[in-house]
Amino acid sequence: EENKHFKALVTAGPTREYIDPVRFITNRSSGKQGYAIAEELQKNGFETTLISGPTNIESPEGVKIFNVNSADEMYEKTIENLPVDVAIFTAAVSDFRAKKMSTDKIKKDKFEKIEIVKNKDILDYTSKHNKLRPKLVIGFAAETSNLDKNSKNKLVEKNCDWIVANDISNKEIGFDSEYNEVKIF
Repeated sequence: EENKHFKALVTAGPTREYIDPVRFITNRSSGKQGYAIAEELQKNGFETTLISGPTNIESPEGVKIFNVNSADEMYEKTIENLPVDVAIFTAAVSDFRAKKMSTDKIKKDKFEKIEIVKNKDILDYTSKHNKLRPKLVIGFAAETSNLDKNSKNKLVEKNCDWIVANDISNKEIGFDSEYNEVKIF
């Protein structure tokens, strides 16, 4: 009897959008949640791919990992690794990047302003892609207010099956904590 292997893809950690060779725009994400999810999927028989921004976490055993820096790199690796049965987007992808990266370190006395542009929306693209859409698409929402309303909106707008919401205003859970508490929509 043929054993059907389910495939899972998980994005984790932050992305870094460089302004110059030493400075970047990022998000406060350790990647712990995504790595833990990827590890559990692998343990439960899923052929798991993890696409990770910069973290200090050891790769989960048996998981195929791709390390990336920018949102563009994470987008490309995600598309390359579709189709899958389940896609779980835990990464804190930077919504913005510098319109133009300076090749030299920007000197304080020469600095004027940073023009930013929006990054591609990896979750939105994957969940709305008719041919490559996974059977189950799970998005994450880190909210500081209106958790229920914002999460329900994201669920619909991004065409997700589930949204896992973190209340990041609570200091006991979420960022810089070993504990987490979520609400699933």
